Amino acid sequence: MIVRTPRRLHLGIIDPTGSLGRKFGSIGVALEGGYDIKVTPAGSLTIEADKEDREVIEKIVKELNLEYETGLDYYIEVRKSIPRHIGLGSTTQLTLAIASAILRIAKKDIPIEEVAFSLKRARESGAGLYIFKFGGFVVDGGVKDTYPPLIMRHDFPENWAFILVIPKVKRGLSEEEEEGIMFGSNFGNVNIAKEITYRLMLGLVPSLIEKNIEKFGRFLTDIQELVGKHFATFQGGTFREDIKTVVEILKETTYGAGQSSWGPTVYGLIRKEEYNSVRVKVADLLDDYGIKAEIELGIPRNKGAEVLGENLFLERLISGVK
Repeated sequence: MIVRTPRRLHLGIIDPTGSLGRKFGSIGVALEGGYDIKVTPAGSLTIEADKEDREVIEKIVKELNLEYETGLDYYIEVRKSIPRHIGLGSTTQLTLAIASAILRIAKKDIPIEEVAFSLKRARESGAGLYIFKFGGFVVDGGVKDTYPPLIMRHDFPENWAFILVIPKVKRGLSEEEEEGIMFGSNFGNVNIAKEITYRLMLGLVPSLIEKNIEKFGRFLTDIQELVGKHFATFQGGTFREDIKTVVEILKETTYGAGQSSWGPTVYGLIRKEEYNSVRVKVADLLDDYGIKAEIELGIPRNKGAEVLGENLFLERLISGVK
């Protein structure tokens, strides 16, 4: 099996207070450039990946076998990866990629939502799960007893894109650190949650459907600043202290900007054809502030992960060359 996943930009958590009986609720958008993984049956478990991915894969294979009796003997090669803990959804995409391939090989038809929850994904945010399944722009309805329901999925305009800036600072929180905050603390503000929901339903979503990039960007920035207030205690302010200058730079040079998840990835909304000119402006401003960072183009992806038998994958590759 060959699995190719999206990456994920996390645009915010709506309500960590759970005031209406459902906690969190998340907003996300899929980008091209995720994992590319080969999985085949083998005589033993062999994993070709970097250390962090390898440790996650070993755990997934064992947990999947305990839950669904899928066996342990596979050859797994990570050909392309998402860097870990920088805000682009690596853990969920990797987990669901490995699980989807192994379940397909084992001829077990189990809904990916159920698989995600059994492997301890989508317990606070469903954005990564639904981006894996569908791509595009997604909103989930918050956690109650099981995985959060998908309440909206819409194509992202293909002429829109994001400029991604990844400062060379400490990475975001690990899964264990995040879990300690999300489930070990009572935090957030109901009034902030109401403001986020108001701007989401009567600002961000209509602007997306109408393909109004200026309004979408304005509401995106507003929502990101409100989300940051929920988490200010844990990250030193509305945005992380070590990346807030980058957010301000992108606010000045793009239609809307924010911090993806726990960072350090910061994104700005642009039209795709504007990338080169915006990149020059951003690079100059980063240089003025002495900030070292990677800059890249984030291209929206309006389809979920692909799980292909290797023969079908090769056929598509060959037909693409013709």
